[in-house]
Amino acid sequence: MYTVMGITGNVGGAVAENLLKAGKKVRGVVRNPEKAKAWAERGVELVQSAYDAAEGLAEAFTGAEGVFAMIPPDFAPAPGLPDQKRTIAAIREALQQAKPGKAVFLSSIGAERPSGLGLITSTNLLEQSTRTLPISVSYLRAGSFMENWLGALDHIRTTGEMSFFYAPLERKFPLVATRDIGLAGARVLQESWTGERVLEVNGPEGGTDLYETAAAFGKALGREVKAVQLPEPAWQSVLVAMGMPADRTGLYIEMVKSFNSGWIHFGNPGTEKFHGPTTIETFAQELVK
Repeated sequence: MYTVMGITGNVGGAVAENLLKAGKKVRGVVRNPEKAKAWAERGVELVQSAYDAAEGLAEAFTGAEGVFAMIPPDFAPAPGLPDQKRTIAAIREALQQAKPGKAVFLSSIGAERPSGLGLITSTNLLEQSTRTLPISVSYLRAGSFMENWLGALDHIRTTGEMSFFYAPLERKFPLVATRDIGLAGARVLQESWTGERVLEVNGPEGGTDLYETAAAFGKALGREVKAVQLPEPAWQSVLVAMGMPADRTGLYIEMVKSFNSGWIHFGNPGTEKFHGPTTIETFAQELVK
C-alpha cells in the first residue's frame, strides 16, 4: 500500500493513477474528503488530515510501503514561509513516527542551491529537513510545469502573443507535464534502494525553447503565436494583474532572475535523469481541446 499526498491535485493525482494502473493499493491524504469522492469510488482509502498536522499525517503514513509527500503549491506565500515550514516540520515528524518503507518527495529544479531561490526555497528546506530521516528517501526535482500556462490560454488565443518572464527565449527551458512527474513518482515508489536518490525530472530529451513553446500553442490554436519577452520593469505589474499581492511578488521575481542568470539549472552531478514522454506540442493540443 502506498500513501499519496496531494491526490486531488495534478501531480499527486498522477502518482495515484499510475499506482492504481500497476495494481497497487493507494491511500490518499485529503484535507476535504468531499473533493476526493471519485478516488474513494475507485477503491482508494482516504485519510483526512491537514498537511501541517503531524498526528494525522502519521496515521496516513503508518503501514505504507512508500509515501509520496509534497508541500501544497503557493505562488504568493507569506513572508518567511511560515505555512511551508509548518508543513515541512509535520511531514518530517510524521515520517519519523510512522517509518514507512520509503518516501518520495516532490522537489524542484534548483533545490540544491543554498540561496537565490525565491519560491523554490520551500523545497530546499524540505530536502534539508528530510535528508536525515531513518528511511530511504528520493527527491523529484521537477522542471517548470507545462500546466502553468493554463490560465494564460485565453490571452494567448486573443492576442496571438505568449509572454515570458524567462530569458533568453532561445534557451532550452526545463518544461515538464505534471502527469510525467506523477509517472516518475509512481515508478520510484515501486523501486527498491537504500539511502538517498535525486532525480531531475524534465520533459523529452533535447529540451524545448520558448520560441518552440509559442509555436506549439500557435499550431494547437490554429493561429500564429509570437513569443514575447517581458521586460524586467514590467514584471511586478504583470504579476499583480495576475492576482498576486504587490507585497508578495519578491520571491517569484528572485526565482525568475536566478533562472535567467543560469544559477538555477539542470545537469547537476550525482543526479538521475528522468525524461517524461509528453512534448509541448502534445500538451498544447490537449489543453486547447
